[in-house]
Amino acid sequence: MGKNKPRSRHKHYKVPAPGTSPGLYAIDDEALKPVIVLHTYNDKSHKKEELKNINNIEKLIQDKSYNYWFDIKGLADPTMFETLYSKFDISRLVLEDITSSYQRPKLDEYDNDNYIFSVSRHLYLGEDGVLCNDQISFILSERTLITFQETYSDCFEPVRKRLEIGKGNIRIGGSSYLMYAIMDVIVDNYFSLLNFWGEELDAIEDRLYDRPDKRIMYDTQAIKRSLITIRKIAWPERDKLNDIIRTDSPLISDLTKTYMKDAYDHCIQIIDFIESLKEIASANIDMNLSIISNRMNEIMKVLTIISSIFIPLTFIAGIYGMNFSREDPVTGKVMPDNMPELYSPHGYIYTWIVMGIIAVVQVIYFWRKGWFK
Repeated sequence: MGKNKPRSRHKHYKVPAPGTSPGLYAIDDEALKPVIVLHTYNDKSHKKEELKNINNIEKLIQDKSYNYWFDIKGLADPTMFETLYSKFDISRLVLEDITSSYQRPKLDEYDNDNYIFSVSRHLYLGEDGVLCNDQISFILSERTLITFQETYSDCFEPVRKRLEIGKGNIRIGGSSYLMYAIMDVIVDNYFSLLNFWGEELDAIEDRLYDRPDKRIMYDTQAIKRSLITIRKIAWPERDKLNDIIRTDSPLISDLTKTYMKDAYDHCIQIIDFIESLKEIASANIDMNLSIISNRMNEIMKVLTIISSIFIPLTFIAGIYGMNFSREDPVTGKVMPDNMPELYSPHGYIYTWIVMGIIAVVQVIYFWRKGWFK
C-alpha cells in the first residue's frame, strides 16, 4: 500500500470545561485566519469576490434579485461570529457548534424560519495518506447560504465550476439547491474513498495468496479503522438528509427535496458498501490468521515427523552410550548384568544397520499414513 496507506488522524479538539454555560463558543488556538469569498448569482449572471470581513453583510445581500453564497474557510475571527449574532440573529448555540468542529452530521431548524443550520463531515486522504475528517457547517436563509470550513482544503470546486458555467439548476434552484449540491459532492467523495479502499483490499487479498507477511494485518486493520470512521459519519448523514426531505421549512424548495432523495439513496448505498468492505477486511484478517496457523501446523508437522524418526534412534544411541563395560579393565573381573554387546565384533556397523532399518520403516509408515502430502 506504500505511502497511500490510510490512517486516521485524531484531532485534539478544544472543548468547553464541564459546567460551562451553553452558547459560549471557543475558537481553537490552531484555527486558521478566515478566507471569505462571496458568490453573487442569479439565472443570468455570476460574480465572485474576496472579502476581508462580513461586517457589512446586510448591505452585501440587499439586492433581492440575486442569491448569495459566503464561502468561509478558517474560523479564527471572533468578530465574524459576533456579526452573525448581531446582524443575522444567529443563535449562539449555532455559533458554538460551528467553532466546536467535532459535531456529527445534523440538521437544526428554528421556530422563526429565518435560517436552517446543518453540519456535514468532509473526508479525504491527505498528502501523507492520512484520513482527514473536517467539519463543514451550513447556515441557510431565504436567499443566502453561508458555509464554514475549518481548513483550507477544497471540496467545493465542482460546485463552483457549475455555478460559473450556469448549466442545470445550480443558478435557478435557489440557496437550498446550492446547499444540496455541496452536500452531494461531500457524499460522492465517500464513494471515491470506498472505491480506493476496495482496491486496496483486493490487492491485500492477492498478497495473501502470493506471499503473506505481517504487514498484511497492519494494512487491513488500518483500512478497517477508516471504514469505522466513515460508518460513524454515513449513518447520521443519512438521517440528516432524511430530515431535509421531510422538513416543512419554506427555506427548502420542492426541487431541492427531489434531488435530496437522490443524495439519500447514495448515502444508503455508501452504508451498504461500507458493510461489504468491512466483511472483506474481516475475512482478510481471518484468512491471514488461518494461513499463519496452517504454516505453523506444517512446520510442527515436519518437526514432529523428524522427532518421531529420531526418538527410537536416540533411544538406541542412549542405551549404548552408557558404557557399562562387561569386564573390569583393571582386574579383568566379569561384571554381571553389564552390556555383553559392548565389545562385540562389528557392533558399531550392526547398530547403524538396525537404526537405519528402523528409520526406513518409520518413513514408509508415515508415507502410507499420508503425513508427507
